[in-house]
Amino acid sequence: MLVALPAAIAFGVTVYSTISPQYAAFGALTGILGAMALGLVAPTFGGTDRLISAPCAPAAAVLAAFAISMTQQGVAAEDIVLMMTVLGLLTGLLQVLLGFLGIGRLIKYIPYPVVSGYLSGVGLIIIGSQIPKFAGAPPGSAWLEVLLAPQQWDWRGLVIGGVTVLAMSLAGKVTKSVPSTIIGIGAGILAFLAIGATDPALFQLDGNPLVIGELGRVGRGYLGVISDRWDQIGELQLAQVGGLVGSALTLAALLSIDTLKTCVVLDQLTRSQHDSDRELVAQGLANVVSSGIGGMPGAGTMGASMVNLNSGAQTRLSGVVEGMLTLLAALALGMFVAWVPVAALSGVLIVVGIRMIDTDPLRFLESTSTVIDFSVVLVVVGVALSVGLIAASAAGVVLSIMLFLREQVGGAVLRRRSCVSERTSTWYRPEHEMRILEVKGQSAVIFELQGSLFFGTAQQLYRLLEPELPTASFMILDMQRVQSVDVTAAHTLKRVSDALAERQVPIILSTVRERLPNGRNLREFLELSGLEGDGKQLIYLPTLQAAIEWVEARILSASGDVVKEEDAPPLELHEIELFRGSKPDTLTDLEACLEKRSVKAGETIFSRGERGDELFLIRKGQVRVMGYIGRSNALKHIATYGRGDFVGGLAFLDRYPRTNDAIAITDCDMYVLSIEKFDLLAEQHKRIAFVLLAKLARMLAIRLRHTNNELSILQDN
Repeated sequence: MLVALPAAIAFGVTVYSTISPQYAAFGALTGILGAMALGLVAPTFGGTDRLISAPCAPAAAVLAAFAISMTQQGVAAEDIVLMMTVLGLLTGLLQVLLGFLGIGRLIKYIPYPVVSGYLSGVGLIIIGSQIPKFAGAPPGSAWLEVLLAPQQWDWRGLVIGGVTVLAMSLAGKVTKSVPSTIIGIGAGILAFLAIGATDPALFQLDGNPLVIGELGRVGRGYLGVISDRWDQIGELQLAQVGGLVGSALTLAALLSIDTLKTCVVLDQLTRSQHDSDRELVAQGLANVVSSGIGGMPGAGTMGASMVNLNSGAQTRLSGVVEGMLTLLAALALGMFVAWVPVAALSGVLIVVGIRMIDTDPLRFLESTSTVIDFSVVLVVVGVALSVGLIAASAAGVVLSIMLFLREQVGGAVLRRRSCVSERTSTWYRPEHEMRILEVKGQSAVIFELQGSLFFGTAQQLYRLLEPELPTASFMILDMQRVQSVDVTAAHTLKRVSDALAERQVPIILSTVRERLPNGRNLREFLELSGLEGDGKQLIYLPTLQAAIEWVEARILSASGDVVKEEDAPPLELHEIELFRGSKPDTLTDLEACLEKRSVKAGETIFSRGERGDELFLIRKGQVRVMGYIGRSNALKHIATYGRGDFVGGLAFLDRYPRTNDAIAITDCDMYVLSIEKFDLLAEQHKRIAFVLLAKLARMLAIRLRHTNNELSILQDN
């Protein structure tokens, strides 16, 4: 309360004294009522613990600018007060609407340069509005005019304001327990009393230009003004109310940003999570109530909330207590508030304005890569000072979007280019098939795309793919890391597909997600854009591994060296890759140690943790190996082995427990060599055992070499 109430009084005086000096005391009362209403209503309906709501600098800046504009147009003071009441009501209603529409979750995405420029702009506006009061210049004087005309200065206001600013600046070095605002106002009052000792006329309220004056003394008094105001609101025409919507939208946006910015800081400090939309509804209701009883609108304020947190507050009840104490303080100290010097309040607001200026963006000047970001801050500040705060926010957002587009256009859409000869699917092929793939897989290209594919990167995408159009035998485009695709990029992909179709070259789109981060179904969007999968020319496959496997199968099939699995009989021992080229007598003795075993599709061949005491030679069928990945031990498809290959070799060699599961995909026929039979064979036929181990080690080395090559490609890219 000690932080919020003096600032609220200062903001009220700032706004209403722009109408007329006689309204300064009235403004102090509106600040008090605003602090009370916001303190009681906002935490009651809000959802953010420890948040303190009160009249704030953005509200003061917008309302003061509005009042000055109305005054310059010759609008009567009573009508300006009426318009500001309606403006506050509309602001609150718009905030409630923003909360119900879920806009609260979007406001936090406003770019940092915009927020920084907005804060600095508000700070400068506050400082500019207080310079005339600080110098004791005549009402209605512009700050630049005052600075250039020292003859207008009142040394008494300068002394009081200067003492206030100095006391607030040094307060933090002396004590942390008493808010600097209280120390500053106290010092300003002492300076006023010291000056008053030389001029007894200053100890009279009537006609005293240095103090606020008796609260509510405007014409018929405060209650009369409020009652007249409500009578007049009913007589307003719709066009008059509609003319205030723009200003109300400006104020609603700024107050919402100020509130949610404070909520985010509280979340970070307390490891909590606020509900943005609920908070906006609560703030809107509080501003409606505040304006309805003649108070100032406001928002969740950073300074008072930080003091509240550091004082040990835990719940929303602290905000309610602040509102109640504000009311009690206003009732008990009403006469005291009347004697607060205007220059002291100006000094307080000048310090508040200076503290609102964000100097962190100055670091952007240290690097050429961030100079443009600094220019966004300058533009926002410049537009805020010359046009208005809402125009400044809009200009900053537009510039930030342009900077974002610049970064996106400059970003690479290609993560990695490779070919099938360098990458393998999860299907482990026999050595002679791998030799074929190493030669013919060089013209089967793989592009792993990334980022946003949109009109800004579509040309870059086409330049990457165009050199491969005349020579590629297959083209795989992996979309796993693609974040978004627009119509222009989809049209570019259609051009590539059509160019390949002229040469009868298939294009495969892999990992085309049905739900992108932006919520779009990518496959549906691509199909609507003309990229319809036909299974021949344009193929959609779920993963990159599946795409590579599809291409491998077509390359091997075209070579004529592959027998279809379903047409092939079970292999004999000499036909298995591991023993190809071995002497017949060696194989005869070895075959005597082997067990023929059949496994049905879906059955487990071995499981993780079992003893690795058997080697499985696949005569017919397919086996899938599933590994346990990461700390969660999630099962993942590691490899597929087919006719002529083997599984279980590592555990058979090192005798450690198995680390994976092997499952039959189709009905399988196998040769099984147990470790006991192998040990017996080694005792009787050492050469046969040596040959078996050598061939087994060679095949494992080939697999490992190919894996190393893939890892090198991944690391290089």
